[in-house]
Amino acid sequence: MSRRINRAQRERHGPHRSPLVALVLVNLIGLACAVSPAGTPPTPTPIAHPSEHDALVLCIETSGGLLPPFVLVTELPELSVYGDGTVIVLGPQILIYPPPALPNLLQSRITEDGLQLLLREAAAAGLLDGDADYPLPGVYDAPTTFFTVHAGGKRTRVSVYALGLEDPSDPRLTAEQREARQKLAAFAAKARDLTSWLPADAIIERDMPYVITRLQVVVVPADAPQAPQSPENIPVSSRPWSLPTPLSQIGEPAPWVGPTARCAVIASRKELPRLLEELATANTLTRWESGQQEFVLLVRPLLPDETGCQRRRW
Repeated sequence: MSRRINRAQRERHGPHRSPLVALVLVNLIGLACAVSPAGTPPTPTPIAHPSEHDALVLCIETSGGLLPPFVLVTELPELSVYGDGTVIVLGPQILIYPPPALPNLLQSRITEDGLQLLLREAAAAGLLDGDADYPLPGVYDAPTTFFTVHAGGKRTRVSVYALGLEDPSDPRLTAEQREARQKLAAFAAKARDLTSWLPADAIIERDMPYVITRLQVVVVPADAPQAPQSPENIPVSSRPWSLPTPLSQIGEPAPWVGPTARCAVIASRKELPRLLEELATANTLTRWESGQQEFVLLVRPLLPDETGCQRRRW
């Protein structure tokens, strides 16, 4: 009789669940609510960064080694990314000597989602963990790669000497140093080829010619030690300087280049187009005649965050 009553009670009131089972069910429901309807994990917290068009967010540049002074003056970053998603890179350079006076700079534009993907890659490579320096004992006269990141509420600067030239089994490197170098080398390669792996909807424009609005012009006498010299079998062309200010008086002295060097930033809407047109058919050895003297121009387009005519500090 009692068995029939207990069975009837169970059928009327439903199965009995212990408090532990109820707690597990509550946790499972909460977990299900934390996942998006599509079953994907929630969107990561955005990494804060400057948003202005001239505010640098990420930069990769390589310098140093056995480079002549005139090359150091005209060096450009390999990659510069700005707060509005503008991406400026060094495009393919023509392999002739002497090279063209103006470099091939390309500009792309990515969305905020694309910029967040890039910053998460930077964070995974350790570039948001604070300043760091990675020397390489036993290697001499190699370049150094510099990573600069403005994100996460701080500025991080990481330098890696002879990146990619290390022996993975070098006993002078700790396991942590080897891992850091591998991560940074992989990130540098991926960041330089940014538009090849970002989703298509994260790219607004791709590989457009960079429009030069300001040009840094370093002037040195053609016979100065800082001027590039032509091999005997390479002809050198000369042309008159067409802007109103003589080259011997242009800009300000630039002792960080040489004792007779001068530097100016050309940004005039009247003068800049004329100079760019002339530079388009010039090369790095072209001599410019001004005031019965010949000069060499070491020109470098200025990027949005740069002021120009200053010694680069590493």
